[in-house]
Amino acid sequence: MTSTTFMVPAISCQHCVNTIKMELMELQGVESVTPSAESKSVEVVYQDPVTEEQIINILAEINYPVEV
Repeated sequence: MTSTTFMVPAISCQHCVNTIKMELMELQGVESVTPSAESKSVEVVYQDPVTEEQIINILAEINYPVEV
């Protein structure tokens, strides 16, 4: 199991938090998603078959790109 925190500057409200959580929880292998509008971050706990790249791509697709 892997836990990664992504910095996502576009998170600004509870709607953003809910959208991110809903979208990422649909990925098989994602155990938990903890977005925060306050810290502009998303902590994701996941395991195979999902990859960090897939998570980053989903966030970009829903207009919450990860800050690199």
